[in-house]
Amino acid sequence: MSELQEELLADVSKVKAVYLAAEDLKIAASILYLAYHDDPLFVDIFQFDKEGYESRLRSAIREELNAFWLSKQPMVGLFDEDRLLAVACVMSPDASLGPNRFWHWRLKMLLTAGYFGTKQMVEKETKVREHIPAQRFHMLSLIGVHPDQQDHGLGHVLMSAIDSIVLEDPESEGIGMYVTLPKCLSFFRDGKYSLIKELEVGHIKGHLMFKHREPA
Repeated sequence: MSELQEELLADVSKVKAVYLAAEDLKIAASILYLAYHDDPLFVDIFQFDKEGYESRLRSAIREELNAFWLSKQPMVGLFDEDRLLAVACVMSPDASLGPNRFWHWRLKMLLTAGYFGTKQMVEKETKVREHIPAQRFHMLSLIGVHPDQQDHGLGHVLMSAIDSIVLEDPESEGIGMYVTLPKCLSFFRDGKYSLIKELEVGHIKGHLMFKHREPA
């Protein structure tokens, strides 16, 4: 690692977890785009082999963030002073953001990501929710750490912030996550997520994981 890269690394002890504001969404979308660019599920859903993949992926992430913002779902970021380094988007148990989203999300997604991509995203979420071993639960929808800041402890700080969101709802039984990047499995296992089952969505096999709420 170069001296410049070391200087850019955040001091984990000084990083703060804060709910995102409207002006943070553009940077959050960039971080998540980088995080999911090579994710097998997104590569399949948004058809990497066809022209315009990057545009479709960016549009889909942007529309997801807008939907989260409009429905007041928790989006938390890790900040080093004013610099956003990592993002997590959580769907609460009472979210109006069901698998079908609201009509304007569907319309915008159809126009930007295409019919196939929109249909696959809805099918993915429906299938995942059907296999969660709980009635009332949170879902970790999107999570990403800026590539320049990975493997230095920020992921675990973000995990703690996500746990705090779950604990704020005394009736939530825990939080689920569908993991399609093999390198992320150990991260979630370290965070006490348990494997529920291998689940195939489209042409991709992933791991449905769930973390039960820890007793108070």
